[in-house]
Amino acid sequence: MYDCSVHKKFIFYMICCACFSGHYTDKFWSPLAAGVGLGIALMGMFIFTGHGLGANGFFKRLTIWLSDAGFSEWTHANAYFSSLANKGNLFNQWISWEVLGVALGALIGSVLAKRFRFHIEKGSNVSVPERLLLAIAGGALTGFGASLARGCTSGLGLSGGATLAVGAFVFLIGFFIAGLLVSKWTKKAWQ
Repeated sequence: MYDCSVHKKFIFYMICCACFSGHYTDKFWSPLAAGVGLGIALMGMFIFTGHGLGANGFFKRLTIWLSDAGFSEWTHANAYFSSLANKGNLFNQWISWEVLGVALGALIGSVLAKRFRFHIEKGSNVSVPERLLLAIAGGALTGFGASLARGCTSGLGLSGGATLAVGAFVFLIGFFIAGLLVSKWTKKAWQ
């Protein structure tokens, strides 16, 4: 007969090691502790909501909601937007509350770690307008790629990977390769 108590003790031990060791600085979590926390959050999402993690759907719905509020006639004339505009209030969707919770959690975490301040992170070889342009271009490309992939890094990569979806692993491999290539290109801006 299989005794799972050994594995339970091992998992408990790994969680304790992740959470209470490997202090890089007083301001950052251990990457292992952050990974364990993310795994627990993902499992909780599956258990309590029946959905995985994801954010891309929220931003698509937010865009359509704002379009409907400002340009309702145009939104409902658009075949793609109208089908999603008819899904009801933005805040009746689980993903809206997930994204708001992530933003609130990030704010609380930065305040508790005494790292909260308004500033723009940039390298010494780039100006603030250039940094903002790079951030906007990168965000637009990432959002476009997430739409093509039918999910963002957390939705397709983490949630799909947790269900062992082949597409998730293909996406993550492509995501890391693209990240390595782009980091070589943008490295000069951060030195």
